Amino acid sequence: MIEAVNETNIETAARIHAESWRESHRAFCAEDFVRAHTAERQKRYLLDKMRSGTEVFLLTDGAPVGIVSLTGSLIEDLYVLPRHQNRGYGTRLLEYAVRRCPGTPTLWILDNNDGARRLYERRGFRRTGRWNQLSETLREVEYSLETGEMT
Repeated sequence: MIEAVNETNIETAARIHAESWRESHRAFCAEDFVRAHTAERQKRYLLDKMRSGTEVFLLTDGAPVGIVSLTGSLIEDLYVLPRHQNRGYGTRLLEYAVRRCPGTPTLWILDNNDGARRLYERRGFRRTGRWNQLSETLREVEYSLETGEMT
């Protein structure tokens, strides 16, 4: 089941975001920076986004497993708990977000995130050519999906 995040489930969404973010960024971020991404910090992050109009969604399958956020047609914060990855949950969240997009679905991923890149490309997303340099060694790249392309 996918439901909107609100005051009753924000703690769960923040815990998923924090745990998944730390695991996905551990290999290339400083340990103190990774540790700083606590559930409380991610709760503030999600609440700030929600106050600015972003919708956040929680996927449960017996237990909470993942989240995704959507600001207009910008898909962000797609995180699945590490122990639940590679079971189709990321695809379910992505498909849900795409269906809710009022325009061309877009997203940004870290250039070194091969798992995310494979998921998005399998679902029909393609690089747009836009990117942002985040540090000397890290950049994010934009992907988009024309409506109806998702396979």
